[in-house]
Amino acid sequence: MPQAFRHPEILDIARRDGKVTVEGLAAHFGVTRQTIRRDLSDLAESGKLERVHGGAVLTSAVSNIGYEERRALNADAKQLIARACAEEIPEDTSLFLNIGTSTEAVAHELLQHRNMLVVTNNINVPRILVDNPDCTIVVAGGQLRRADGGLVGKLTIEAVSQFKFNTAVIGCSALDEDGDMLDFDVQEVNVSQTIIKQSRKVFLVVDHSKFNRSAPLRISSLSEVDTVFTDRPFAPPLAARCREWGVKVVVVKQPPRP
Repeated sequence: MPQAFRHPEILDIARRDGKVTVEGLAAHFGVTRQTIRRDLSDLAESGKLERVHGGAVLTSAVSNIGYEERRALNADAKQLIARACAEEIPEDTSLFLNIGTSTEAVAHELLQHRNMLVVTNNINVPRILVDNPDCTIVVAGGQLRRADGGLVGKLTIEAVSQFKFNTAVIGCSALDEDGDMLDFDVQEVNVSQTIIKQSRKVFLVVDHSKFNRSAPLRISSLSEVDTVFTDRPFAPPLAARCREWGVKVVVVKQPPRP
């Protein structure tokens, strides 16, 4: 069956089952797994599906995909992005790491940094940085969001407001063509806005899967970010806006596929 015929049927299966797998589709169509991976990559590039480990799920403009699926999504790219970000973070500094799998990847890259104060509203971050004896960790309290270990709400905002950070590393669920960072949870958005306000420098870590997504709530504009770390260049209009705003965009280089 040609690709043009497979794509609509793949979307129909995803709508019916909520998720498709590489192995299941390969068996269904009688093609190789490599062929299905290309199909899913094409559908993800066009914003119709969201790639996850072993398959794909439907994109949504009103709700985020599952945490474990987000963790596996573009994991290699997130590691490279996190490494580039960590290289720009000096030792002897105060830092905020917010909710998200990309910021958790940054935490892994900070295990050798010395004399840091790290404040976070992500309970997964202390579990990572506890292995760094030169890192003081402060957890900003609040309401626990069980789905991903995020702390949100008024108490979190009050805790964050007591600090002035040298650098904040933040993520977002979507990045639109106007350069607006978007998310799904109003309480998380309110915390993220406070983090930006209380930071001297803001780093955004975002992989290309966020470029084709949408979310209903606006965090802020990229104009309030100092550096963006990503794995693919922005579209020319957004790249031009970043230059006008003085926003540095670091695009990591991925090794060629075998």
